[in-house]
Amino acid sequence: MGFNIFEGVELNSMQLNYKIHKIKEHIICELISDDIIINNLQDAIDILGNAHYLAVNKIILYQNQLSPDFFDLKTRLAGDILQKFSNYRMQLAIVGNFEDIKSKSLKDFTYECNQIGQIIFVADFESAILRLTK
Repeated sequence: MGFNIFEGVELNSMQLNYKIHKIKEHIICELISDDIIINNLQDAIDILGNAHYLAVNKIILYQNQLSPDFFDLKTRLAGDILQKFSNYRMQLAIVGNFEDIKSKSLKDFTYECNQIGQIIFVADFESAILRLTK
């Protein structure tokens, strides 16, 4: 698995680092940040625009990079964001600990997403790469 490290994307006046992974014919952008980088729909649209500019069509995000509102389905933030990713045919892997989800509706939501495969929720980076390169 080869990759290049790039820096220089600015999002909401925050420097956002990312890695581009080239695996066979797949080009995957992994976002690198310890901060929340998606607080609202516009943040997600900005990331989609940057991904388009980088000529990637698969993104890896980490659970801690998403606003807690994303995981509260009543806010509709997850649905709005994931709809944008689907509309732009951008496959998204969200890496995190989803085994301990207490909300039945969120558990059902992540299960359905994983079945469809456009948006996937996985436990680790390796699982994300495996699913995104199928």
